[in-house]
Amino acid sequence: MPAVGVRIHPDDVEPVVAGLLGAIDVDDGPQDEQLAVLRAVTRHLLDRSDLDPAHLVPLSPAELARTITHPGTFRRFHELLVTLELCRHPISAAQVDAAERYGDALGVRGVERTILRDLVDAGTARAAADFRRFLDRTLAERVEPELRDLPVVDSAEPELAERLLGLGDLPEGTLGRAFIDFHTRNGLPVPGVEGSGVNHFFVGHDMTHTITGIEPTGAGEVALSAFQFAAEDTPLNTAALLSSLVVHEAGFERSPSVAAEAGILATPGAADLLGRELARGAACSADCSLVDHLELAALPLAEVRARFDVRPPDTPDDGHHHW
Repeated sequence: MPAVGVRIHPDDVEPVVAGLLGAIDVDDGPQDEQLAVLRAVTRHLLDRSDLDPAHLVPLSPAELARTITHPGTFRRFHELLVTLELCRHPISAAQVDAAERYGDALGVRGVERTILRDLVDAGTARAAADFRRFLDRTLAERVEPELRDLPVVDSAEPELAERLLGLGDLPEGTLGRAFIDFHTRNGLPVPGVEGSGVNHFFVGHDMTHTITGIEPTGAGEVALSAFQFAAEDTPLNTAALLSSLVVHEAGFERSPSVAAEAGILATPGAADLLGRELARGAACSADCSLVDHLELAALPLAEVRARFDVRPPDTPDDGHHHW
């Protein structure tokens, strides 16, 4: 299968990095975390370890729009910029203003502009309300396919739990058995055992953790969403990355099951993990996150990974992977 993931034409790489540098050069200049993430993206996703963003001349919005030669790069620049924007602590009006100028120059905007504009202009309560409305829409689309017709309830779902726990009877090395092992290893309840309105979502989410080998650490959750976004650049996967960044990086709102935290990409190794998982996702031939995982559960995990060209992580013993 041909690769469908995030790609930026080699001719556009240097202007994209220079434009991203210009977009975060506000207030007293780019922050260390922003530069660390930009370097990781440049090195791993863009495959330019020779290119140090700090040594480039920043491009203005107009210069960037004139220099980029491939229209598809416009949206991908914007999506990378949102990641860097959320890595500024505290996020400032100058940073939001700059991101909007670049988005306007490229003719790109998304829901994050409303969320972040309200964050700096109206405060966290307004931004959190924006995010909750956005999350309610996107979570429903990420429900495991075979469970989409089931009613959403806040109570335990014994039939669902029994079905999923039964995957533990599959042979060792299958996707289903590895899914149960994922929950056991991380001390997580199998969806349905406890009451939650997002149990149906977490079936597919945890299957994606299992297939990619990315563990549910804070940095791992952001990296998983980055992997999905890079594997297939769709509005739904962009939304998944934004959601992880809001919860684990911006820290102004929690998800239905995870407490908010801030600045996760500033922790040791997290920026590099993000860059590596963007590159690993971009190497996939298809997105493994929205398929019918329950249909694949009896297959060998290695076969499922091969089907989507999920390659081994570069650093499987870093505490963020199980491979």
